[in-house]
Amino acid sequence: MKNKITAAYYVIIFLSILSCTAGNQQSFDNTLSDISESARVENIMIIGKGDPWREYTLSLAAVGDNLYHDSLIRNSYRNGAYDFAHVYTEVKDIIKNADLAFINQETVMAGSGFGYSGYPLFNTPQRLAYNLVDAGFDIMNLANNHAMDMGRNGLHSTLDFLDTIKELTVIGARKEGESARIITKNNISLGFLSYTFSLNGIPLPRDEPNLVSMINRDKMAQEIRDLRPLCDFLIVSMHWGAEYLLQPDREQISLANFLAEQNVDLVLGHHPHVLQRSEKLRRPDGKETLVFYSLGNFASQQRERERIIGVISFVNFKKTVSAEDDIEGNPVLDLSITDYAFMPVITHYDRNFANTKIYPLNSYSRELLVNHGYLIHDDNSLTMDFFYNVLNRLNTPIIMENPYKDKILRRQIYYSREMPNINDFYSVK
Repeated sequence: MKNKITAAYYVIIFLSILSCTAGNQQSFDNTLSDISESARVENIMIIGKGDPWREYTLSLAAVGDNLYHDSLIRNSYRNGAYDFAHVYTEVKDIIKNADLAFINQETVMAGSGFGYSGYPLFNTPQRLAYNLVDAGFDIMNLANNHAMDMGRNGLHSTLDFLDTIKELTVIGARKEGESARIITKNNISLGFLSYTFSLNGIPLPRDEPNLVSMINRDKMAQEIRDLRPLCDFLIVSMHWGAEYLLQPDREQISLANFLAEQNVDLVLGHHPHVLQRSEKLRRPDGKETLVFYSLGNFASQQRERERIIGVISFVNFKKTVSAEDDIEGNPVLDLSITDYAFMPVITHYDRNFANTKIYPLNSYSRELLVNHGYLIHDDNSLTMDFFYNVLNRLNTPIIMENPYKDKILRRQIYYSREMPNINDFYSVK
């Protein structure tokens, strides 16, 4: 993603300099190796006679389940071809402004030879991957319960296809090599691991037991130990929990505590298809693990009101290094998550299950709401107040505007007790 970066150097006053570099992302297979990259310098500071230091920042956007049903596929066939760009037009600029963006792609893209299908065995046209890259996504998780819907050959075909898209890093499934991936940008390295609790009863091939990463605590602990020294921040994607539960279940909470014990920095949860709370857990090293138990749905046509609202989550990472010498190889003084928040989004579709589009809540109008396909049930409970009530139970900072509009994660956030009511919301819109 592109990001204009400024660097400030000051002793008592600030002198402005400009440092703008093109970041890239890479993954690794057989060797767990960090990938160096020209870095951007956020701040170089000298306080009195103390040692100078440099700060680097990296922003991550993450969303939950991208789930393509039959009707969504059918209604995206236009002018003789499939195209899903319209689904993401309202959130595209928000996602692109983050340095990196993660999505749980719930369905494989095995190609037309396998037949396009929705529930219960999904296969989505490969055009979707290009649309997701165009919308700003860099990291795609495939470790979920639908990974084997088209069998070994279908997943192989999906992985072969995705391997041709250089802008994407795929996690959670691989034909060979290690399960971990490292992405380095802005002189900050993020290590990714991903696991799923289930493959819906479809077994992994006996000769490819690691084709999809499964939840297994012993194996997870070993993989985390191997990856932890090689990255600044370690992120674990977890496909877990029970569908449609509004709070994390015991196993999610137990696994979250297990991951905190392994000194994981961030947990990205998905699968319940509804929003669940976040929390911070203490780690043995004295820091905290930030856990997003469920990011809810992103694109889908599920027909229950709790599954219509999702979030784009935002996390800011900061790395502080000594600046006594040159940039390369300077001692790291601090690594921290400085900000995080949820931006609520609504997946809209009309009563014919057409015109699917994801809207930020702050641009979702009453006119759209009264024409939502959910209301085919003549259920008057789908209101803007309902959406706010969902947000109130998340124990998470909520933002209503593009957080990276000014290239920083802005701090205009609402906590549960401060959420605006419906009239306030529309009066300031």
